[in-house]
Amino acid sequence: MIVWVVGDATIKGSETGSSFKQALEFLNAGFKLHDTMIYKKNTSSFPARRNGKRYTQIFEYMFVFSKGKPEKASLICDKPNKWAGHTNWGRNTQRGKDGVLKQTKNIKPVPTHSPRNNIWEYSIGGGIGQKDKLAYKHPATFPLQLAIDHILSWSDEKDVVLDPFIGSGTTAIAAIETDRNFIGFDISEQYCDLSRMRIEAVLNENFRLV
Repeated sequence: MIVWVVGDATIKGSETGSSFKQALEFLNAGFKLHDTMIYKKNTSSFPARRNGKRYTQIFEYMFVFSKGKPEKASLICDKPNKWAGHTNWGRNTQRGKDGVLKQTKNIKPVPTHSPRNNIWEYSIGGGIGQKDKLAYKHPATFPLQLAIDHILSWSDEKDVVLDPFIGSGTTAIAAIETDRNFIGFDISEQYCDLSRMRIEAVLNENFRLV
């Protein structure tokens, strides 16, 4: 599974559409677009002005690609159900393979929680979304919980998580916290050093806790 988080820039009065172009490149390369998700931010550094011409930009795309049918998926069930514990009222029916509705007792109560939707909201900003200030030495940070949630959704414990743009190391830290292995690299030696510092701090902290 590949999770590709991307937003569009606005250049010369137009959004670039780079998010869609990149998604199409993945499709052209033979990947399947498993889900188009939204990373919604709770605030924006550049809110719309009353006399402006665009609404506040507050989201990025999260394209989830797969090679064929996804082998692993563990949907996060944290959406409370209003009617938890209830079954439907009246006669319980179930449609058979022949298309006919038949009365049945095979009706399970509504669970306490169901899978969340594919719009995920996170708090962002200085000191929010990350456990340490070092993360903000990179210009394109994203919440640690976002990485954790995707890792939990598309992998199992002891799997290997790859981040080819390791940046400040957030994905690697999320892998450590979810008991996964990780591989990360970056074109910038500066950011490799930054991620290494953050990862070592987390590993040392976990060692002390043990």
